[in-house]
Amino acid sequence: MIEKTYRPAEVEAKHYQRWEQSGAFAADPTSARTPYTIMIPPPNVTGSLHMGHALTFTIQDILIRYHRMQGRDALWQPGTDHAGIATQMVVERQLAEQGIVLDRPGVVADANTRTVGREAFIAKVWEWKAESGGTITRQLRRLGASLDWPRERFTMDEGLSAAVRKVFVELYRQGLIYRDKRLVNWDPKLHTAISDLEVEQREVKGHLWHFRYPVKGMADTFVTVATTRPETMLGDTGVAVHPEDARFRDLVGKHVMLPLVGRRIPIVADEYADPETGTGAVKITPAHDFNDFEVGRRHHLQAINIFDADARLNDAVPEPYRGLDRYAARDKVVADMDALGLLDKVEPHAHAVPHGDRSGVAIEPWLTDQWYVDAATLAKPAIEAVESGRTVFVPKQWESTFFEWMRNIQPWCVSRQLWWGHQVPAWYGPDGAVFVEPTEEEAVAAARAHYGKDVALRRDADVLDTWFSSALWPFSTLGWPAATPELARYYPTDVLVTGLDIIFFWVARMMMMGMRFMGDVPFRTVYIHALIRDARGQKMSKSKGNVIDPLDLIDRFGSDALRFTLAALAAPGRDIKLAESRVEGYRNFATKLWNAARYAQMNGCSPAEGFDPTAAKLTANRWIVGEVARLARRLDQEVAAYRFNDVANALYQFAWGTFCDWYLEFTKPILAGGDAAAQAETRATTAWALDQLLHLLHPVMPFITEELWEQLAPSRPGPLITAPWPRFDERHDDAAAAAEMGWVVRLVSEIRTVRAEMNVPAGAEIPLLIKDAGAETQRRLATHGEVIRRLARLSAIDAVAGDPPRGAAQAVIEEATIALPLAGIIDLARERARLGREVTKLGEEIARIEKKLGNADFIAKAPEEIVEEQRARADAAAEAKAKLEAALARIAAA
Repeated sequence: MIEKTYRPAEVEAKHYQRWEQSGAFAADPTSARTPYTIMIPPPNVTGSLHMGHALTFTIQDILIRYHRMQGRDALWQPGTDHAGIATQMVVERQLAEQGIVLDRPGVVADANTRTVGREAFIAKVWEWKAESGGTITRQLRRLGASLDWPRERFTMDEGLSAAVRKVFVELYRQGLIYRDKRLVNWDPKLHTAISDLEVEQREVKGHLWHFRYPVKGMADTFVTVATTRPETMLGDTGVAVHPEDARFRDLVGKHVMLPLVGRRIPIVADEYADPETGTGAVKITPAHDFNDFEVGRRHHLQAINIFDADARLNDAVPEPYRGLDRYAARDKVVADMDALGLLDKVEPHAHAVPHGDRSGVAIEPWLTDQWYVDAATLAKPAIEAVESGRTVFVPKQWESTFFEWMRNIQPWCVSRQLWWGHQVPAWYGPDGAVFVEPTEEEAVAAARAHYGKDVALRRDADVLDTWFSSALWPFSTLGWPAATPELARYYPTDVLVTGLDIIFFWVARMMMMGMRFMGDVPFRTVYIHALIRDARGQKMSKSKGNVIDPLDLIDRFGSDALRFTLAALAAPGRDIKLAESRVEGYRNFATKLWNAARYAQMNGCSPAEGFDPTAAKLTANRWIVGEVARLARRLDQEVAAYRFNDVANALYQFAWGTFCDWYLEFTKPILAGGDAAAQAETRATTAWALDQLLHLLHPVMPFITEELWEQLAPSRPGPLITAPWPRFDERHDDAAAAAEMGWVVRLVSEIRTVRAEMNVPAGAEIPLLIKDAGAETQRRLATHGEVIRRLARLSAIDAVAGDPPRGAAQAVIEEATIALPLAGIIDLARERARLGREVTKLGEEIARIEKKLGNADFIAKAPEEIVEEQRARADAAAEAKAKLEAALARIAAA
């Protein structure tokens, strides 16, 4: 017997363990079924489940469960990412608590600390992973993610490491990996280059300093430049002005003398300089600004690196500034320029300053030797693959973002100054000659052939960018470079589900590597889901205190409620505003389903062996059979289009409305009546419809559906997770039943609407008058009159020939006019006055909001989420006003 209360925690733990142990999640490479493959975006091994994870993995699990039930050989490939910087920081902090620091440049040990070398540190990381690295995978199980766990991979496991080395070596031999001196995002605290994704822009209230640079050979003539980083002027090697800026036209080709340094630097014409910004003249520091670096290359300007790895000034600057921290140097440069009379002015200036997201310190563009991938060459086949439709983005608008990034792609810096990660497979000889080989033994052999003797080799200390190994994920996880059955069967994959923030960092790079090494795209479809924000539309952050923990929501409301919420809100191209109340609401939906199943069981509605739903005779039963078939077809369409919000909404409307609120109510009199044949058919139909609903709900709400599947018929041959998706044909449709019961639903709904709008007391029974009813309407009233009276709370249903009495609220249902006499039920005059006041009040509110939205300053200055909130309020007020006006119109003439 189904218990009175649904207890998610007990049910979820029980069923997940059964599913996993039974092999229900497993793919079968030997199967004759058509494969369906999704690669998990590997979460960081250091990570914990956050709302972004919950969304992307819920969507993936819906797809996998749906296609598994469709009879596909579904592989959802699990795994985690070694997360170079994040993992190294976690273990470094743990060691620091034990008085242990890393024996590497920039790390200073004192009398109370001891050092650890590279090999010992890496061993410590592996120890940490064994003890603590499984947190995220355990949490994914709580979400219900049906991954093929025995196939779990790790980007640092031996197989994937071999793939990384092979790719690096092959790209190097093809001239597509090389070493170069270019600008990188340098983290002076972590002492490593970091990717753009690891940089966060922070708004800083700083200053804009205006310096005057004297023009050489022209007394009392200066070019004024503005900067937010005065210390970098010591590395200036040029001044740029726009070629069409008349103010500087005569100065192009001349030189200024760089104050404090005494270096003669040229004035160059370059379109990078904006005449409308600042003074129109821009100081150029090629070694410490990405835009300046490109200007410097165009004009062959020297790049002078003035910082060391700690962001202290080095020996390339005048002696008074050497060894100073960048901010101390800033203060001294400003003071010295002011003393020389060359500080024109200082302005307050709020601007974005890039910070390392892990270290929290301002990063420095730093000129250093690194390993680079020729991304432009690798990007061309990937661009063509999207242009030709071999890979499709959903929503399609993201293709333009992909093209914009890929067509303007820069060399990809793939080296990092860390210990944890894939060490670059390069060794250096005594004279600096480099030997790039898969193994040290092969490097030694190559060096012996080069030198004619054995020499001591030094391995490159850098490791590869985490995104390098992640770029190989779709094929390395399947066994590449070995020609495995899995690789032949599951590559290319069907769909990648991911967020917009890593289209470039991960999606594009997987495309590049897949085309290069597999000769085909890694996935046929890329579904880009929205970002999750808080209820007001603000980005979640710890500093704002608005982070929502998915595990907390699961603990309180159940995994199914969270999954259904995320699906219901996942409208294509629209950010998700997540409020706890929405999750609570879908917990209530789960409760509604649970109670409906209890009702069915208590009324003897159990699956009937051999039951044929297409043979049902009663109109209500034929109607629900057709509605189930219509729902299944719609779900197929919505899943194929990746409209998960429409999937959830269709399921919700059917389960709560069509099945629970209508069908179960329609059939209560039958179950309570004396017609045994009608009872038997209705019980069998109810059980069948509920079973089909559990099937259709399962991909979104797997736990409660599996539990009810078991409780409703304990002797079933297998679990719901492996049951086939329902199939329907035209035999399940009955147009006449759909029209008849649809009419009953519309009639009762219209009556209920009028009652609510007119403030008719809930317990009051009122008469229904019907004018101009045709023969079919009269037949329907005769057949369903008792149900209509009960559901609409009517005292009687009568046909009338003349006009309805005064004080009757009217509506039209097909050819007939219905009237509800309200005189004596409500005070019509008072109700007119109330409705009029409400309409006026809403009109005033709409006017206030529209005035605000019409204010250009408000639109420009207000946060986007506030503007959207105001628009939503205006829409809601307009909708409410229209309903009240309709209600007022019903009784205006009374």
